[in-house]
Amino acid sequence: MTAFVKWFISSLNASYSRRVPKGDWEKKPYNPILGEQYKMHWEDMNGSGETKVLCEQVSHHPPITGFCIKNDKHGMVLNGHTGQKTRFSSTSLICDQVGQCVLHLKNRSDETYMFSYPSVTVNGIWYAAPYVELTGTSYVQSSTGLYCTIEYTSRGWISGERNHFKCYIRRNGNPKEYIYKIEGQWSGKSTLTPYNSKSSQPFLDVTALTPASMHVEDVEKQDEMESRKIWQKVSDAIRANDTQTAGIEKSKIENKQRQERAARLEANQEWEPKYFHWVDNEPIVSTLQRMLTSTVKNKYTPATSGNWVVKE
Repeated sequence: MTAFVKWFISSLNASYSRRVPKGDWEKKPYNPILGEQYKMHWEDMNGSGETKVLCEQVSHHPPITGFCIKNDKHGMVLNGHTGQKTRFSSTSLICDQVGQCVLHLKNRSDETYMFSYPSVTVNGIWYAAPYVELTGTSYVQSSTGLYCTIEYTSRGWISGERNHFKCYIRRNGNPKEYIYKIEGQWSGKSTLTPYNSKSSQPFLDVTALTPASMHVEDVEKQDEMESRKIWQKVSDAIRANDTQTAGIEKSKIENKQRQERAARLEANQEWEPKYFHWVDNEPIVSTLQRMLTSTVKNKYTPATSGNWVVKE
């Protein structure tokens, strides 16, 4: 479980902190269209093997993305989906991420981990300098009988540490006593403290990690539904500070989507994802959810026991 937490925390840094250049602000992303795809891989690094990523927008209303991360050398497969429910506070935009991920480690007797996502809070909107902080709680349940809670706190007006998290690893059936407490910054350093110990030890310093090289196919070689291919003309116009052309090209994409949807409705056809299919009440998800809810009770309330899984 500690190895999983290490990977999970490093993924938060890559997803929400490292991708924004230092001194820059968050920017509004494109709204992915139905069926939009993103494919990439991380190259082998120190014998880790190639890791492939496949994403597809499997629903537009509500917006849901299915994704799969796979490393054949180490027998690692991660299937998951994520959607967003947005709400406003007096000073921020809060995005609650719905969905879940299931990580299978086939080379470790099919050891499995199910986990949920933090909420994303976008601060600084009103003075045009938006930045992201994580809030809420992530839950992780392992088939080994261990689970953990990861609580995120944002910096207050006067005090507090930015990007702070606190994680407790416990055994199912014994929620009062924790095995380890892990605490620190998901964008910096964190420490590990065993139960009943007054001393802590270094756990992770994400700033000292060297990211693997990411590879995305050249736009000219991409399929028509891949993200960079779809939005190429819009992106080129934005880089050239040509907002008029960017708006025109964006409208072309959106109008084409509306026409395709109208044609499907007229023909009474259901749209089907190319790479993913929905598995309702997926057995491993249901099992891990029961293990978790039997311990944390109503603190964890999953929206579904199904998952979007990549087609074989």
